[in-house]
Amino acid sequence: MWRMDFEQEGLLDGLEGADRDARQQLLQKLADEGVGLDELKSAVAEDRLALLPVERVLGGRYTAADIEKRSGLPADMVRRLRGLLGLPVPEANDRVFSDADAEAAKSLRMFLDAGFGEEEIGEITRVLGESMSRLAATTTGAFVDTFLEPGDSEQDVALRFAGLAQELAPKLAPVLEGAFSAHLREAVRRGILGRAERETGQVGGAQEMAVCFADLVGFTRLGGEVEPRELGSVAVKLGELATDVAKPPVRLVKTIGDAAMFVSPDPRALVDVALTLLESAEQAELPTLRAGVAIGPALARAGDFYGHAVNVASRVTGAARPGSVLCTKDVRDAALDDFHWSSAGRHKLKGLSSAVPLYRARRPDSQDDGDATEQTAGRRRKRASS
Repeated sequence: MWRMDFEQEGLLDGLEGADRDARQQLLQKLADEGVGLDELKSAVAEDRLALLPVERVLGGRYTAADIEKRSGLPADMVRRLRGLLGLPVPEANDRVFSDADAEAAKSLRMFLDAGFGEEEIGEITRVLGESMSRLAATTTGAFVDTFLEPGDSEQDVALRFAGLAQELAPKLAPVLEGAFSAHLREAVRRGILGRAERETGQVGGAQEMAVCFADLVGFTRLGGEVEPRELGSVAVKLGELATDVAKPPVRLVKTIGDAAMFVSPDPRALVDVALTLLESAEQAELPTLRAGVAIGPALARAGDFYGHAVNVASRVTGAARPGSVLCTKDVRDAALDDFHWSSAGRHKLKGLSSAVPLYRARRPDSQDDGDATEQTAGRRRKRASS
């Protein structure tokens, strides 16, 4: 068997003893499996040699033209959809597609044949890419945290991780399918197809919706005071709490690092969720939260919401004091009997021509404890930065 001179090629530079031997064995194994010198050099230069076997387990073997032959989906569309997933658009001869990609293309071909347009397919693909990017990053992080052991050599990591990827990656498919089916059922349950929709053949446009944003006060400043891992833990905990408190008819739309967005057709339920989230964050000793709620027309599109109510809710959140839930007058009027309300004055919000009155919501049995709230917020901020 021909053996490549890895030392002469500079692939062993800077290594000694066991680390050098482990890399040489790994390089030889990959070379025996058909990995070329250029790819090995690139992996070493980018410090990803240990994960190259995992890439090969998950990697592709087909071109876009191959996928077209197997699925009937045009090669140019195959390449374009890969770009919409947020992945590099391959050249015509790049072998980046896998058997799973071929099966996905067959399914997309069936969607097109059933009447879906390319625009709708593109929108679904883009949203899927955004979600899968986050899921993949989270999964790989959890994978490394779970299986990386102190003192591992590159060969140890390569062999263990490749074996686990080969065993576990296929098991994730039923998990994804189950989660998608559950969310699809919930989306259908929330959907309304009334007479107007049936007559026009289209889902209605903007609908009246209460919108809430909640964010962590001083999160950006906190980033300069604590370790990134601790900061990430705070964001993860916020996401967990936001998921826990969102009960129908309130829906968690998204979390974005230091913030969460909710919507509901019922403003009373949304204000209750906002207060619950702030209370849960305090019990979890997170940095202080604040929230803003507005109501008005909002358009659902690509899994998100857009419109005047969304913009106003974001501005109201920015005006809220730490530890408070601030609402517009329309929200207060809709939930007048359900909460204790106090005026927060008139505020000039960006994008609005005149100042608008805002109101703070509290539980019915609460008192106006603004000073105490500020003191509690200060103590939590001090704990978070210590």
